[in-house]
Amino acid sequence: MNTLLNHEQLNQHDLTLSGQGHSVLGPSLGLTAVGFLIAGLLYSTVSVSIAQLIFPKQANGSLIELDGKIVGSSLVGQNFVSEQYFHGRPSAVSYNVDGMAGSNLAVSNPDLQKQIKERTVQFAHNNHVSEQQVPNDIVTASGSGIDPDISPESALLQVKRVAEQRHLPEQQLRDLVQQQTQPAQFNLYGQARVNVLQLNLALDQLSSTPR
Repeated sequence: MNTLLNHEQLNQHDLTLSGQGHSVLGPSLGLTAVGFLIAGLLYSTVSVSIAQLIFPKQANGSLIELDGKIVGSSLVGQNFVSEQYFHGRPSAVSYNVDGMAGSNLAVSNPDLQKQIKERTVQFAHNNHVSEQQVPNDIVTASGSGIDPDISPESALLQVKRVAEQRHLPEQQLRDLVQQQTQPAQFNLYGQARVNVLQLNLALDQLSSTPR
């Protein structure tokens, strides 16, 4: 049989619930504080310290310096447009690291097909090669939008143009591309590649032609 609680019993019941709330709140705040210190501060500090100790260059962004000035990162592509330089892959985000992304267009998308066709025609014209010779990587944007590398084939097809602009022997530039070619990781993973920024910096060492 149900009975109604009198006012005194109700007040005691409310006080009991209030006390339970306070007893739970303290440990909860304590666990939150401990979790923040361990996961938010301690873990981050230890991870960064270990990275700085073992891989200092990579931990600082793989920055490239020239004459004491930072000119870029070996991890981020740049938009070289001058005919005196080797050109990298197209970017769907204008090489903006804050908005890394691909084109998000399917291979069958007419707009993407049009872009690739136009890039292929332009590359073939600028480098005096046939459209059939143009590698896919040099006319398609990467998934990140900031890919710093191109295939050795894409670099070698640009040798003639750069040599004419720089008044340098073509063979000298072919040798330079070979020197700058990085093999697949452990000769197993990925493909051979050429970092465009590093290649162009090495190019400037061969020629005093201004940008």
